[in-house]
Amino acid sequence: MDTAERVLAYGGGWLDRAGPLRTDPARMSALLSESTTVVLPMWRDRCLVDGDGPVRLTAERASLVRSAAAETVFLGLDGDVAVFAADLSGLSERAAAEMAGATRSVDVRALVGRLQPGDAAVQAYGRGLLHWHRQQRYCGTCGAAAVAGGGGHLRTCTGGECGRILFPRIEPAIIVLIEAPGPPGRCLLARHAGAPEDAYSTLAGFVEVGESLEDAVRREMAEEAGVTVTDVTYQGSQAWPFPAGLMVGFRATATSEEVRVDGEELLEARWFTRAELRDRMASGRSLGRVDAIDHELLSTWLAAGD
Repeated sequence: MDTAERVLAYGGGWLDRAGPLRTDPARMSALLSESTTVVLPMWRDRCLVDGDGPVRLTAERASLVRSAAAETVFLGLDGDVAVFAADLSGLSERAAAEMAGATRSVDVRALVGRLQPGDAAVQAYGRGLLHWHRQQRYCGTCGAAAVAGGGGHLRTCTGGECGRILFPRIEPAIIVLIEAPGPPGRCLLARHAGAPEDAYSTLAGFVEVGESLEDAVRREMAEEAGVTVTDVTYQGSQAWPFPAGLMVGFRATATSEEVRVDGEELLEARWFTRAELRDRMASGRSLGRVDAIDHELLSTWLAAGD
């Protein structure tokens, strides 16, 4: 099965996002008042957890948290039950945890191995949306305050002559597994600036304005590693709301084995055979983050040959 057929971490959420409901303020208010409505409390991009994982609040506790939250956003419907996320970042961590009946706050990336994929996706979704609200309090055009609307999926500038509507922005990035042009089968991995010695991963970079995804693959590989690539093939994508990314995975083939790293983003790069990667795994080295698409790109490549 290739990467595109798999549900990667932070994808496959179980909520119906129920977009049309967001534009109905009366319906949003009614949903918030229902005793069965679930509120997921968060604190400064972190989940508030108890011994069983991220807390899910209903009834009086949910109402208390909403009253103290800087923002409460509608995530969608779980069957007939509405699910919201509430931001308690204005409180201290201890006060936020006590209010939510939690014991502490934890980054969702540290929980992903303990959560069902859909649960991790919903937590990451709430995290990304609340982060955007904290960063978009003012209009970038006129500087006036912007207020939340649309169930938390937009903000509107309050400047009388502006009134611009602001939507959450996604920052797309490409991540690439580069194969050698000839046998034996090898892939190119690099050590990034700041990474420990002998820590290698696939190559990646952000998409620029006026650039297709495939253009970004070719440019980034040339800029960072001095590698010209061909046969650029889409493999899959992954939501990465940390804070607002979308990782788009590709496989490509180098036109030569020559590598010239830029010395800034990449410190070194080298070709690895499948046998070498398997030896690294056997010695305890991981193939990237287990919740990230680069792990899937490498695992899929390893499974494709000897």
